[in-house]
Amino acid sequence: MRSLLRSIVLPGAALILVLSAVPAFSQGCALCYTQAASSGARMIQALKSGILILIVPPTLGSVGMIFVMYKKRDQVRPSHEDGDTFRD
Repeated sequence: MRSLLRSIVLPGAALILVLSAVPAFSQGCALCYTQAASSGARMIQALKSGILILIVPPTLGSVGMIFVMYKKRDQVRPSHEDGDTFRD
C-alpha cells in the first residue's frame, strides 16, 4: 500500500498541483499590465530586476532546505540493519 502511495498518488497530486497553479499565476490586474506595457525601457528593466530579487531568496531557501533534509535523512530514518522493522 505504501509503495502505491509513493509511486502513483504523490506524483499525481504534485502534477495536479503544478498544473492547477498555472491559471492562477496568469491572472493579473489589468491596470498593472497597462502601466507596465506603457512604461519606458528603464521601468521595464526595473520590473525585471525586481522580479528576480523577489524570486531568488525563496528559491535559495528552498534549495538549502532540501539539501539539509537530504543530508540529515539518516538521522531520523531507522536503519533496516538493526533488525527492527516497522510495519503498519
